[in-house]
Amino acid sequence: MIAVSGDFISERSFAVRNLLWRFAANERGATAIEYGLIAAGIAAAIIATVMGLGTNLNATFSSVSGALN
Repeated sequence: MIAVSGDFISERSFAVRNLLWRFAANERGATAIEYGLIAAGIAAAIIATVMGLGTNLNATFSSVSGALN
């Protein structure tokens, strides 16, 4: 139903403006993305550390094994 009344249009524009304002102010999605990026960074750091330690440990055990034989 279309109303030409000025009151209807101002109420409608206020409701739309309020909806858009709440949508722009909502940061829940942005916060979830930030937490996801932090978790990915921590996971990458852990993987890099484990890969580096794994290589060093493999070399150490190979050295010990060679010395024992």
